[in-house]
Amino acid sequence: MSDEHPINDPELGTLTRATTELSDGTILTHDWYAGSIELDGAELELMIEGTNADEASALLPHVRETITALPLLRRLATDAVVTAFSTGTPEPHELEAASSDLTLDTVEASDDGTIVLHFTDTCGEHFPEGYWPAVHLGADGQVTQVTVES
Repeated sequence: MSDEHPINDPELGTLTRATTELSDGTILTHDWYAGSIELDGAELELMIEGTNADEASALLPHVRETITALPLLRRLATDAVVTAFSTGTPEPHELEAASSDLTLDTVEASDDGTIVLHFTDTCGEHFPEGYWPAVHLGADGQVTQVTVES
């Protein structure tokens, strides 16, 4: 990650412009800022859309609100994953299993108000290796889409 024009937030820590170094040494600069926070004893990655510190900083209040609401949002999101991939109405034990099997890894914020919660299947029984569920929340915090990403 680039340390050029970092954002220092008292709650979210330091966010820097995300970069990737290719095998030939070329460095790609992405259109987002990245960082991480510790939450419930685990590291949670943050991805904030923005090509400059001002754009990304404008999204920080929404990210902070999302982090505060995560206890409720996690369950809403894992229930949405089960519901999206079930052929019928999920049983309560299926919802409970997903709540413990799916671990939140990344919170991604876009300038349109969308938040995407990226999960890992910790038991490996729900998604093939290299794939993970992502739950898209609208600006109102409601689930708008569930996807599988790779």
